Amino acid sequence: MPSSPPPSIHWFRRDLRISDNPALLQASRSADAVVPVYIPSTWQEHHSWTGPNRQSFLCQSLASLAKNLETLRGRLICRSGDPIRVLEKLVRDTGATAIHFNRDPDPHGQGVEKKLQAACVEWGIECHGFHEHTLHGPTEVLTKSGDPYRVYTPYSNNWLSLPKAEPAGKPGMLNTPADIDSEEVPDLGHWGLPKPAEGILEGGERAAIERLNTAVAERISDYGEKRDIPGTAGTSRLSQDLRFGLLSIRKVFTEVSKALGRARSASSRKSIETYIKELAWREFYMAILHHYPHVLEEEFNPDWRGLPWDEPGDLFEAWKNGLTGFPLVDAGMRQLRETGFMHNRLRMVVAMFLTKDLHLDWRLGESYFMQHLVDGEIASNNGGWQWSAGTGADAAPYFRIQNPWSQSARHDPGGDYIRKWVPELKDVPAKRLHEPPADHRPLAKDYPLPIVDHKKERERTLAIFKKHKAAKG
Repeated sequence: MPSSPPPSIHWFRRDLRISDNPALLQASRSADAVVPVYIPSTWQEHHSWTGPNRQSFLCQSLASLAKNLETLRGRLICRSGDPIRVLEKLVRDTGATAIHFNRDPDPHGQGVEKKLQAACVEWGIECHGFHEHTLHGPTEVLTKSGDPYRVYTPYSNNWLSLPKAEPAGKPGMLNTPADIDSEEVPDLGHWGLPKPAEGILEGGERAAIERLNTAVAERISDYGEKRDIPGTAGTSRLSQDLRFGLLSIRKVFTEVSKALGRARSASSRKSIETYIKELAWREFYMAILHHYPHVLEEEFNPDWRGLPWDEPGDLFEAWKNGLTGFPLVDAGMRQLRETGFMHNRLRMVVAMFLTKDLHLDWRLGESYFMQHLVDGEIASNNGGWQWSAGTGADAAPYFRIQNPWSQSARHDPGGDYIRKWVPELKDVPAKRLHEPPADHRPLAKDYPLPIVDHKKERERTLAIFKKHKAAKG
């Protein structure tokens, strides 16, 4: 039997750090010993919502977490299986009297939490869930009538006006008992996955802190001017760190706010304020998912449910492989394939191209992104895809259809981004990269002609949406 007093269990989920971790901190304060546990998912080989890139980043982050816990006399206990059954056995093995965890923002994780809370009552132990993935929970930012917002701007105005919590420190010594059985920290073989893309970022809390320091020192003061230039390091690159909880959102907001206070020019202040509003966008989409979980299955806007999408085929394969003949679209898709990341401007461009030029269901692209993005966040990904398709909360109107050629000329005028990811076009003059081939010949050897005529497909999209709207009455 375990020695007295009994330990507390901290269940790691999307909070793979030791700093400013509310549940871990409380677990350490409530008991002399803490049992940190991670429970790898049990699916094998294929999943609609993740893939080798994100799982590889997860594995790196877990290995880093295990080392960090050792500095606190802790051990990361890994056990596979159904979370409720795994935790039940761990309670019996250790004599733990409480389980602490940080709540999941996604519906599936929330469903597991409800089962755990009921199970803990049955087991006769305490169960403590903490909100930590956003600065404000989905029920904190509501309209005056108490309803959830459906439009970003009034949501963000309310969000910005609310006080923000400060980050907390690290826990004390965890003193994890040495005799608790554990599996090895998982690698890709746990899920039967192939190798990831070669260009994914390094996982772990230390690497995330370095990225935050770089973002604050070098990037966010120019964010407003550079965030839409895909060939420039103009974004924070913190999205995967927030996704896996390598950084707390409180830490990010606090450091960014300090930078805002130090800003010496109006343009720098405006850029940093623009970045802060992007943090509000993240939480807006999480609130939408919380209040309207059906968005994962159907269009947020009921007016657009039942739209007649084309069947995927060769056009979908061309899109996935970056072989559409639209250089900017192809560059974005190849960046995704080779690095597990795509610049946010390109995410909008390729999503609107799939839905408005190829007339393919946004759910196809949503799933493909989740399978390849290291920073794949269900709420933001769904919100972005429905925005581009014109079907979501505060979405682009259906008649606002981006032209891939003009987007290319505006955001990559010199063609630097295109040439980096589409090497077949390295010798093509920039001007030719931003317009359909006038001679109806490929821009370069082994590079395809455009697979569609944007002008014609735009007109077809407008007709489809107008007809559907009229039929809905």
